[in-house]
Amino acid sequence: MAAAVTASMQPKSMTRAKKWDEVVENAYRFQLAGYRDEEEYRSVKKVDSAEKWDNGFVKKLQRKDGCFYYYNKARECSDKDVPKTKLYNY
Repeated sequence: MAAAVTASMQPKSMTRAKKWDEVVENAYRFQLAGYRDEEEYRSVKKVDSAEKWDNGFVKKLQRKDGCFYYYNKARECSDKDVPKTKLYNY
């Protein structure tokens, strides 16, 4: 599937999250579903954006194998998972 991502979509750098916020929460949800971030999700699934709750958190993602991940409206990224979450810069 890596061939579907063009060279212009590749990140320039990656950092690990230090503290929780909305950006880290959404990055965690994309990575849990097997994607690098929303950019990769949009390029693979050919959608404008992921379905989100009214608070901005990702609501539902389709994995690469076709199954779905459904997320709650509340925080799902625990404090122990924050440093494992990767944040990409373009």
